[in-house]
Amino acid sequence: MNAKEVLELLQRRFPNEPEYHQAVEEVLSTIEEEYNNHPEFDKANLIERLCIPDRIYQFRVTWADDKGYVHTNMGYRIQHNNAIGPYKGGIRFHSSVNLSILKFLAFEQTFKNALTTLPMGGGKGGSDFSPRGKSNTEVMRFVQAFMLELWRHIGPNTDIPAGDIGVGGREVGYMFGTYKKLVHEFTGTFTGKGKEFGGSLIRPEATGYGNIYFLQEMLKTQGETLKDKVCTVSGSGNVAQYTIEKVIELGGKVVTCSDSDGYIYDPDGIDREKLDYIMELKNLYRGRIREYAERYGVKYVAGGRPWSEKCDIALPSATQNELHEEHARELIAHGCMAISEGANMPCTPEAIRLFQKAKLLYAPGKAANAGGVSVSGLEMTQNAMKLSWSAEEVDERLKTIMHNIHEACVKYGTEPDGYVNYVKGANIAGFMKVARAMMSQGVI
Repeated sequence: MNAKEVLELLQRRFPNEPEYHQAVEEVLSTIEEEYNNHPEFDKANLIERLCIPDRIYQFRVTWADDKGYVHTNMGYRIQHNNAIGPYKGGIRFHSSVNLSILKFLAFEQTFKNALTTLPMGGGKGGSDFSPRGKSNTEVMRFVQAFMLELWRHIGPNTDIPAGDIGVGGREVGYMFGTYKKLVHEFTGTFTGKGKEFGGSLIRPEATGYGNIYFLQEMLKTQGETLKDKVCTVSGSGNVAQYTIEKVIELGGKVVTCSDSDGYIYDPDGIDREKLDYIMELKNLYRGRIREYAERYGVKYVAGGRPWSEKCDIALPSATQNELHEEHARELIAHGCMAISEGANMPCTPEAIRLFQKAKLLYAPGKAANAGGVSVSGLEMTQNAMKLSWSAEEVDERLKTIMHNIHEACVKYGTEPDGYVNYVKGANIAGFMKVARAMMSQGVI
């Protein structure tokens, strides 16, 4: 395989999909050497089959707002690869959603799910509908219209969606209720459900917690801990909230938080009381992070991102491509020692190259933020077994999974000089599992 030639072929066949091309390039550039050690892969054209989704569903979603006006949005579901299990991945509701972004997310999800060692393939879906500013009734109407198309393509042994940006417990509840009504059965077809109807304990916390558990494993390789480390966090949604919670619990200090309008910088650190306010502000009132600055009298930077603030550890937890080359240069200049991605692909390729050149600890999202889908997999198991595990039991399983992912990254990503290239390690570990399964199942 020549990675450059494969990428050029995909760019010609699927033009105007930059996020998808970016994700493919990152993987192919790191697995090329390992792939070429297996000539049987090339004979079966494995890489092209792995890069192109199994199927893509696109549909129009028509819904009425509270004033009776009718709106249309686009809905999508990308079923990328099910070599190791049913398709698994979130649903995203955001105005930025398009085919390129969802193809990148589904591609990444395939390798992330493989890293967890749980039997889950990769998929992703969503819509360019934004819940922001919508009433509960409007969100419910949209979700029901969305599910009228999606329901026929999913199922507990086919495709199991979950939440993502813009899709939390409220939206998952509406999706599950509509699905249950349409198929006349109660099955574990969604994860991230409410605890009252099959959801797993610590599922909301899992992505943020898992990110910090992976970060701890990286820090251990340097004889370091989180205690007294200054951390910058982007985002203020589910992932960011529970990332902050776990950092506080382990003795670290978080000084930033953000949303799409800007970020706050609190030099005293976000403590438990302040975090409770953020959770109430964002989860209950759907407010803006600038209200934190007004309440506590701290700096607010409208339209900014927190990466110019001095820190020991950066935890990008908002969205893709939010941390650019110039941000990386600032973090390195300020003495940042580790970057662990809570979001999907939040660092640009140029930023990643700078982190690796500086020999910083850098954890890609497919490894570091795999905690969310890991506990989704545990939720699927609990649903299938018709039982519920305690929060402590789920948390211990999550810690074990993140430890094992770290071990796999070290195994495949350690360079001759001893530096661990976590991107290479995660990509090769995930790729080899999926590739071997595909080879065993023939050309289909």
